[in-house]
Amino acid sequence: MRLSRLRLTYGGCMFVVIAAGLASRRYRDQLPAFVAEFAGDTLWALMVFLGVSLLMPNAPATRRGLAAIGFAFAIEFSQLYHAPWIDALRHTTFGGLVLGIGFLWTDLICYSAGVLAGVAADTAIRIRR
Repeated sequence: MRLSRLRLTYGGCMFVVIAAGLASRRYRDQLPAFVAEFAGDTLWALMVFLGVSLLMPNAPATRRGLAAIGFAFAIEFSQLYHAPWIDALRHTTFGGLVLGIGFLWTDLICYSAGVLAGVAADTAIRIRR
């Protein structure tokens, strides 16, 4: 697949995942409790994988997955750091969505699941070609 078409595919998938992630937050009262609790973080990590894939589409899926999980874990562990400037940023809508608010070890599991789902889907699609 041509590079521009591949990037367009990753970008389109990223848009769909962002919409699903935002919907999982907005309509959490209408979702099963387990899905409402963990879907947003899992989809966020999938979005990170797709973003990495958008930047380096020809890299092996495992390399893109490792980059995505490294980024996601770094963001989560950064939540252990508290200073007035970053806490103020985290309490904005955009800052909360990107940086999170507080460290949760369960988020690490969600991030792992989201990135793993992205790597698995990407690998399966590429093998079928």
